[in-house]
Amino acid sequence: MCGRYATSRTPTTLVDDFESDLGDLFVDTGPDFNLAPTKLAPLVVARSGDAGPRRELVTAKWGLVPSWAKDPSIGNRLINARSETVAEKPSFRSAFAKRRAIVPADGFYEWYQPEAEPGAKRPPKQPFFMSAEGGLGLAGLYEFWKDPEGEWLLTYTILTTSAEGEDGRIHDRAPLIVGAEVAEHWLAAEPWPEALEHLVPATPGVLDTWPVSTEVNNVRNNGPELVEPLPLEGE
Repeated sequence: MCGRYATSRTPTTLVDDFESDLGDLFVDTGPDFNLAPTKLAPLVVARSGDAGPRRELVTAKWGLVPSWAKDPSIGNRLINARSETVAEKPSFRSAFAKRRAIVPADGFYEWYQPEAEPGAKRPPKQPFFMSAEGGLGLAGLYEFWKDPEGEWLLTYTILTTSAEGEDGRIHDRAPLIVGAEVAEHWLAAEPWPEALEHLVPATPGVLDTWPVSTEVNNVRNNGPELVEPLPLEGE
């Protein structure tokens, strides 16, 4: 799964990188190097206008709340959508058909469980940061949910896939990346049944990957030091 990531690009940089405008629903929450579920984060969506569709940078809450949900707390369980079933699951199928988004990220964290020596206690998990130069655009879906008072809540989820393969893996699931060449089609508000065939699994063989401090385990810790590589032994 993808349960924690970093995003520190400024609004100006995000607008340039994703060829978008600042939307009315954008709020600058500042850099976040330990972005966890239920937090607010930047999201790129396509909105209709008089001149046709345009890309907008908005702010949304991580954890998708379907429009039919009675309680927004369901979003706490819907931070990721499995690509294998996203077109059929009631929580995601409508958003997958017409509310696809791009989640800007510097990179994301995964935790690797080392094997224990025979008879030894299982060692603690080691966090890794996975990134690429210039940052990532992860595949997401979004929904609008209206509360009983008539206020709208914008939420999103991140698509994942199996991380099995020759590229190696740290975790058994990996988020999917939207390449610039398919971004327009991905964001279009119309069904694209073959969409998943054009996304790239974010695995160690695709991204730069390095171990980081276990300080990231505590969501209260938040700063650029969290993504710094651990020094090699002997340094």
